[in-house]
Amino acid sequence: MLPCAFHVHILPKTTPWGGRKKKDLCSHRSLRLLTPLPPNPTPFPPPMAAPAPAPAATHLQPPLLLLPSPPRPHPPLRLRFLLPSPPPLRLRRRFPLLAAAAVSAGGGGGEEAARKAEKARQLQKRVLVGVAIGVGAGGIVVAGGWVFAAAVSAAVLAGSREYFELVRSTAGGGGTPPPRYVSRVCSAICALMPILTLYYGHMDVTVTFSAFVIAISLLLQRGNPRFAQLTSSVFGLFYCGYLPSFWVKLRSGLAAPALNTRIAYNWPILLGGPAHWTVGLVATLMAISSIIAADTSAFLCGRAFGRTPLTNISPKKTLEGALAGLAGCVLTTVLLSTVLRWPRSLLSATAYGILIFLGSLFGDLVESLIKRDAGVKDSGSLIPGHGGILDRVDSYVFTGALCYSFVRVALPLYGV
Repeated sequence: MLPCAFHVHILPKTTPWGGRKKKDLCSHRSLRLLTPLPPNPTPFPPPMAAPAPAPAATHLQPPLLLLPSPPRPHPPLRLRFLLPSPPPLRLRRRFPLLAAAAVSAGGGGGEEAARKAEKARQLQKRVLVGVAIGVGAGGIVVAGGWVFAAAVSAAVLAGSREYFELVRSTAGGGGTPPPRYVSRVCSAICALMPILTLYYGHMDVTVTFSAFVIAISLLLQRGNPRFAQLTSSVFGLFYCGYLPSFWVKLRSGLAAPALNTRIAYNWPILLGGPAHWTVGLVATLMAISSIIAADTSAFLCGRAFGRTPLTNISPKKTLEGALAGLAGCVLTTVLLSTVLRWPRSLLSATAYGILIFLGSLFGDLVESLIKRDAGVKDSGSLIPGHGGILDRVDSYVFTGALCYSFVRVALPLYGV
């Protein structure tokens, strides 16, 4: 009887052919016999002749022939057009032209729109909060007395706490902040200075005694006291407590009546009558309004036309914005001097406006220097959309002392 061959398919149990192990390929349960081939009438080849190679490598012994399984169809080709993603923020800052090209090519359009919408919401929140603060501050300034002193004291307390937190942030860069108990004592003393100014009028003894107590406490502490601890603490007393107290002296200490003021003549008797409108009130309203006008003008014009950096301390401040802030400050001062009947000439009001702008700009730069040394962007997060309290009152810190000194020198004939 002649031998016969069979077609054999290797049927794996669960996976396609080629993915099984050797023992599964040789298993009897994985073989299925198909239609037998017709017998070969020719005799077997000579013993020395090598048989024809199998289509695929296998370890099965003849007379079984292993045929390759039919090719499986390839899945359909799906084309997907991928837009380039926007580059990271670090690369966008270093290579703005490449980032703009990537965005214009179609990548990051949604992210750019979301970023613009977020900036619009932040600007709207900032404007609303700023208007609310302005209205509240105007009412407090007009009220005067202990209301104004209490408001200044609360702002001083919050600002001094933020200041000492900024000083403590410099420890990572090699700074030496004062101990916490010293910073808390300094904050409490700073908060008391506006109240003491209202009722006693002099702060020299208070500041001198406070600085002496803080110096003694630092020198007698355990460990190794540092000179940086003493300087940061004493500067905190001067920056956060002594300078802001001049606003109380400007508002309540200049009690001479403002002459020829229509608002004073029509002011209700229940709210103090004409005597409520003093030179100090007029000077305070002019100073605060001029600072607001200077900040707004500098922000808008610097954002639209700013090209020349003003200083390395604050890279966002530009020369164009500073000039616009100066113009807005002087214009507001001259306008309010006409409405509120400033006791002296327009030249005096113009000089007053220039002094206000210089004080506000210097205070802003000093606060930027402190934040830069601490490595932070905002001094805090107390005010939504504006950062901390120091971010809002930095322009007022030095301005109060300058305004008070100017009014005392420029208006000696009005009893101030």
